[in-house]
Amino acid sequence: MKSNSSCIHGEADGHGTPPLAAIICAVRQAHGLDLSPFDETFLKKAFHRRLTATSAKTWEEYLGRLQGDRTEAEALLRSLRIGHSEFFRNPLTFAVLEQLVLPDLLAAKEMSGRSEIRVWSAGCAAGQEAYSMAILFDELSAAREHPIPFRIIATDICEADLARGRDGVYDRAAVQNVRMKHLQDYFRVEGEAYTVAPRLRQQVDFSTYDLLDERSVCPPASLYGDFDLILCCNVLFYYRPDMRQRILDKVCRALAPKGYVVTGEAERDIVQRAGGCCAVASPAAVFQKKTINQGQTS
Repeated sequence: MKSNSSCIHGEADGHGTPPLAAIICAVRQAHGLDLSPFDETFLKKAFHRRLTATSAKTWEEYLGRLQGDRTEAEALLRSLRIGHSEFFRNPLTFAVLEQLVLPDLLAAKEMSGRSEIRVWSAGCAAGQEAYSMAILFDELSAAREHPIPFRIIATDICEADLARGRDGVYDRAAVQNVRMKHLQDYFRVEGEAYTVAPRLRQQVDFSTYDLLDERSVCPPASLYGDFDLILCCNVLFYYRPDMRQRILDKVCRALAPKGYVVTGEAERDIVQRAGGCCAVASPAAVFQKKTINQGQTS
């Protein structure tokens, strides 16, 4: 298939970097796939990896392949959707959550008489983050005189990862950050397989959701948002600045008053520059939604 000249014009720079606009245009015109929301540096690295993987000798050759081969275009798009996660991935963040944020939420719920704590794990990958939160909530809630129910909505755009999360089966390497007590209380061990206990799986609802979807402000599975805690970790820095802001605006709208947001450590400055939330315990990437008065005085 011949390359479309309206896309191909433009030359790679002296370091072999492809003309981004040309590749984005080629994929959109040929297959209707949109790569434009992603960060420029991230895109360039992905293009270089796919060029090597396909043994294409030039960017023109790779562009021609992209236009004529939807399988390759989809492989490129998949390479941009990072699905890596871990149980209790960031020790500092989870320490702040366990010792400060979750007790605060539980106490506030007990005082207000509201029925449950609502959590959204956005970009949940295979569910490790969502189950980490479920373990902490279950343990802390059970220790109270009046246990408070919780519900975790876990979303991603990758159906394969969501299926793994629903199954709740992980290998030994995946659970290396999980405390021994938690392994004993919340997992069933069969050889090298660690399966999340059914009672914990029942607390996590996995569903497909695109954070860039402009038609909604929260996952349909949550009905109305109003989340007490949203985890959006290691997602923002893969996107362009305007897309990051769009995601953060959506997250803030989906938060309950005084709700909390958690991001990856590398995204901490992004959230602080965006406004709408204030840091809870620096240097952890944990934030609380600003009240109206806070917004006026900040």
